[in-house]
Amino acid sequence: MTKYRTAHGGTLRGSDIGNEVQLAGWVARRRDHGGVIFVDLRDASGIVQIVINPENNPAADEVLRSLRNEYCIMVTGLVRPRPDGTTNPEMATGEIEVGVSRLEVLSTSDVLPFQIDERFDADEARRLQYRYLDLRRERMSANLRSRSTAIRAMRRVLDEREFLEVETPTLVVSTPEGARDMLVPSRLRPGQFYALPQSPQLFKQLLMVAGVERYYQVARCYRDEDFRSDRQVEFTQLDLEGSFWDQDDVLETLEAIAAQVVKEVRGIEIPRPIPRMSYADAMARYGTDKPDTRFGMEIEDLGEVFAGSDFRAFAATLDDGGVVRGINAGSQGLSRAGFDKLVADAQDLGAKGLVWMVVEDDGSLRSPVAKFLSDRELADVAAKLDGKPGDALLIVADRREVVGNVLGELRLQLGQPDNHDDLHFLFVIDFPVFEKTPDGGLVPAHHPFTAPLSVEEMRTSPETALSRSYDMVLNGAELGSGSVRIHDPELQAQVFEVLGISAEQAEARFGWFLEALRYGTPPHAGFAIGVDRFISILQNEQNIREVMPFPKTQTGADPLTGAPGRVEEGQLEELGIEVRAEVQATWPELS
Repeated sequence: MTKYRTAHGGTLRGSDIGNEVQLAGWVARRRDHGGVIFVDLRDASGIVQIVINPENNPAADEVLRSLRNEYCIMVTGLVRPRPDGTTNPEMATGEIEVGVSRLEVLSTSDVLPFQIDERFDADEARRLQYRYLDLRRERMSANLRSRSTAIRAMRRVLDEREFLEVETPTLVVSTPEGARDMLVPSRLRPGQFYALPQSPQLFKQLLMVAGVERYYQVARCYRDEDFRSDRQVEFTQLDLEGSFWDQDDVLETLEAIAAQVVKEVRGIEIPRPIPRMSYADAMARYGTDKPDTRFGMEIEDLGEVFAGSDFRAFAATLDDGGVVRGINAGSQGLSRAGFDKLVADAQDLGAKGLVWMVVEDDGSLRSPVAKFLSDRELADVAAKLDGKPGDALLIVADRREVVGNVLGELRLQLGQPDNHDDLHFLFVIDFPVFEKTPDGGLVPAHHPFTAPLSVEEMRTSPETALSRSYDMVLNGAELGSGSVRIHDPELQAQVFEVLGISAEQAEARFGWFLEALRYGTPPHAGFAIGVDRFISILQNEQNIREVMPFPKTQTGADPLTGAPGRVEEGQLEELGIEVRAEVQATWPELS
């Protein structure tokens, strides 16, 4: 194979018994049994046990006395069966071992900052500081392999469908796309800035104008936003776009990609076709536009039950245009203190309160508010929420958006399954064109280049108009979003008008793009899948940092390289940048 090895240790099996092999890798574990040394040798393919007997190889004695974990070594030896009673069914190579006749240390290792062993866990900051060691662990190595497998599967599907892989610029002009841009100052044009792309959105649309027709890219994207477990300042997405495409064409391609990735990473087939659900339906039934459909516990409207109720907390809410809705949380076995905590949780989420009821063995409802409700109301609640003995029924009365958010969050808190192996894909479609800002203005719900379902409705009722946009959801996480794009410059101008963007402002921000639309732009549509999030779910990782080779911390720092860091004063002068004194005062002293 190479100068250093004739085989990969993790691939050796019983069929290799009797073969002499040369292996290279790292000492994962060393055990001394009465002078005979057992070493777990690790390489990218896995682990194999090697056995070194100094009596049979006197030259090895001196080497063995200094051999330590994570030394990089090369060995030559004979593959043989393990002695009776010593096979290890937990290891792929557990029926064989390699009797070493020659050992060479290729590189030594300092004392490790933490144990590279799945039995030990280290502080995340420490792991990120020594990421190159952290990635040697089997869990992290498996995550990287799955990431590579997934991206290879994505490319295979798109290549078979005659997509062109095209790179788009990394240094672009700043455009408003939702999150803050990461800015890059220009030395040759002092006081002017490039932006790192939040996505290749406008350039992939330009490729449709250019006649590419089918485009994709595994693209690096950048957003200057606050960090969470599923957010990073730089991330990877599978970006794709197609000319003469409509929504169904996009979703069918996404379905093929998802099926192939899951097949190659998980070894299973996903049910097809992937279900579709409208945005309005998702919000009404689950309180979120990215519902986790692995379990039920759907939100039910109880407005008819409590219309005209003598219980003023519910009646007054309905009279004011609010809603009363509830979920059946199942048998939670909660004490009064447990229910009090749920009430507090609901209040923390923005509700004025929460009403809880427990279905008794005789079908009656036990609740602090039962005495304020009629027998008919109690019976209708139990029927509407399909209450069975022991079930906990949770009801919230408030504004529609508050109720959806509170019950949606409580649903996840109480119902999310412990089994993370299930994969439930969903397409959410028919999103609003616009969202209202706190000051009553309108902003794009997706981006300003998304086509509306009805141009007339967008002009006459922009707050309720729907768009031709769609999301892919997996187990309650948004994998990505896309839309049918606006290809008519007149329609694009109308969207800007509704957003309050004047023709002059539009020209200043997007003039180069708007001009391109005037040269025979074909109808087109596209999508972008968040690769990091997709892989984290497939690998049962709760944090996307675990599937990224070199991520940042939640504060945006890189413990490995020390980024972000200061630069020389001369560099700033060349760029025409001066750091204010009050900002410098917040800097820690350089060590």
